Amino acid sequence: MDAGTIAKRPATGVLATNQIEDILALDADIVIHTSRITAPYAEQNADVARRLASGKNVISINGFYMPQVHGAAYANPLRAAAEQGQATLAGIGVNPGVIAERLALTLSGLMASLDHVECLEVVDCSNVPSADFLFGVLGFNSDLAQSDIRKGPLAQLYTDLYSETFAYMAEAWGTKVRSITPAHRMTLAPEHIHIQAGVIETGHVAGTEWRWDAVFEDGRTMTHSLLWTIAPQLHADGEGAHWTISARGRPNITISLTISDPDPNAPHSRPAMDMTAAVLIRAIPDVCAAAAGFYPLPKAQLPFKERFL
Repeated sequence: MDAGTIAKRPATGVLATNQIEDILALDADIVIHTSRITAPYAEQNADVARRLASGKNVISINGFYMPQVHGAAYANPLRAAAEQGQATLAGIGVNPGVIAERLALTLSGLMASLDHVECLEVVDCSNVPSADFLFGVLGFNSDLAQSDIRKGPLAQLYTDLYSETFAYMAEAWGTKVRSITPAHRMTLAPEHIHIQAGVIETGHVAGTEWRWDAVFEDGRTMTHSLLWTIAPQLHADGEGAHWTISARGRPNITISLTISDPDPNAPHSRPAMDMTAAVLIRAIPDVCAAAAGFYPLPKAQLPFKERFL
């Protein structure tokens, strides 16, 4: 079916299919893998491996920055499939992918010494139209008394995903992760909150902050936090930057990143979707040119003092 038809827009000439066999049969250089990530984390791997084995490079927004972090049983089938198809598997995205892995690393390269890095994300989900996505995948309207999503498969999914971010930072800094401690925080609705996708009931989850504190072998620490909310007014800052990245040491550095759409009536999520699409598209030539296997890490960006000692 034409992709334009699915999107309720004019025909594009780009055909869509829901059969993976159709994709495998194509003589394509690369597959952009943007399926909805669901628990358990490894659920997506079999399809990704089939694409790699068929000779197609794969760029995915669902992790795969450092598959080896999860052990040989997780990583080896993906590596074997890539080698079979002489293809490359690359994890590319914004968060994960840019916020810590590019911007925080860049800040660390400006410092004489580094003690702590903190990456904070804030996303307004109030006008996301999909009830299945908000209430199912993201966990909004959960009753923590009935099911504490901070301790369930959803929390484990995000921990698995962002453990690769911490490992990525450690590799770039020339160290290893000693520990990752979840510190998730939920915001409950003080009253019924009506949004486009439905109703958040009183006392149910209206904001999810997935948060982890990591300690590295060299003594540095890092916090990574993702606050997704349907009611920004319930949080201390209300409105502010979409991302705030801080590095503490000598000197202390903080940057804020705010994104917006030129159309004031556009969905809140569109600027982030545009950013993600841009990152994926720009990565295509590099991934296609890379050696078979896992896409390599960037060169280490150590703080100044540690580069020369």
